[in-house]
Amino acid sequence: MQVHLALAFVAFVWGLNPPIMKIGLMYVEPMPYNAIRMVAALAVGWVVLKRMTAWQALQRKDWTSLIVSSLGFFFFQIFFTEGVQITTAGNASIILACLPVSVAIINHIHRFERTSMAVAIGILVSLAGVAVMVAGTGKEISLAEGHVTGALLLLTAQLSYGYYTVYSRLLTNIYSPYQITAYILLISTGLFLFISLPSVLAVDWHSIPWPGWASILYSGLFPLCLGNCLWIWGAGILGSTKASLYNNLPPVFSVAIGYLFLGETFGWLQFVGAITILAGLYITRSKGTLSPPKEHSP
Repeated sequence: MQVHLALAFVAFVWGLNPPIMKIGLMYVEPMPYNAIRMVAALAVGWVVLKRMTAWQALQRKDWTSLIVSSLGFFFFQIFFTEGVQITTAGNASIILACLPVSVAIINHIHRFERTSMAVAIGILVSLAGVAVMVAGTGKEISLAEGHVTGALLLLTAQLSYGYYTVYSRLLTNIYSPYQITAYILLISTGLFLFISLPSVLAVDWHSIPWPGWASILYSGLFPLCLGNCLWIWGAGILGSTKASLYNNLPPVFSVAIGYLFLGETFGWLQFVGAITILAGLYITRSKGTLSPPKEHSP
C-alpha cells in the first residue's frame, strides 16, 4: 500500500507541474527554464539526498545501467521541451500515456521483466482512459505536418523516459534511490547545461519576478528531484512496467485541480476517463504480477 500511495503522490506532484510551469514560462524561455530547474533539482539531489543514506561505490558492471538511464532522462528533457511546443496538447497526452507500453516492450526485448496478462490488460485500460479524457477536454489530435514532427519528438522523449525507468530500476537491486537519483541528475544536468548554456546566459535572471522563481524552484525540487526519487523507488518495488502506469494519473489530478480551483469544466467524458485510468491501476494492483528481473550485465 505504501508504494502505491507514494506513486500516487508523485502523480499528484506531476499533475500540478504543468500549470505551475506555465507561470515560469511567462518570464523565461523553455530551454533556459528547464536548465535552471534541473540545476535546482541537482543542488538538492546532491546535497540533501546524499545525507539520506550511506552511498556505495559504483561497481563497474553498473555503469552501463547508470549511463543508459541518465541519457534517457537527458533526452527526455531535450525532446519533450522541443516537441511539446510544436504539436497539440491532445497529441502530447496520448503519446506520453503510451509510456507503460514502451516500458513493457523494452523489458520484453531485454528480458528484464515479464509482463503478466493482467498488467497488459491494465495498460490497455489505462491508455483507453487517457484517450477518453483527451476527448472530454476537447484537446485536438492532429496529423498535420508540423504537428507530426512534434509528435515524433514526443515519441522519442517518451521512449527515452522508458529507458530511464527500466534501467534505473535495475540499479535499485544494489543502490538506494537517493544515490541513483543524485547520479542521474548530475549526469543529465551536466549534459543539458552543455546544450542550453547560450540560452541560459542570454536571460536577464535579475529581472525575473518571484512568481517565475517560485515556479522554477517548485518544478525542480518536487517533480524533478523528489518525484523522480520516489519514481525510482517505486519501480524498484513494483517493477518498471507496473509502476509506469502511474504516469497516466497526472492528467486526472490536473483536471481535478482545474475544476476545484480554477473554475474549469469537468465533463462526463473526463469523469469516465478518470475512472477508467483508475480501473487500469486497480487491475494491475489486484491481479498483476511480474517475474523478478533477470541479472543484467553490461
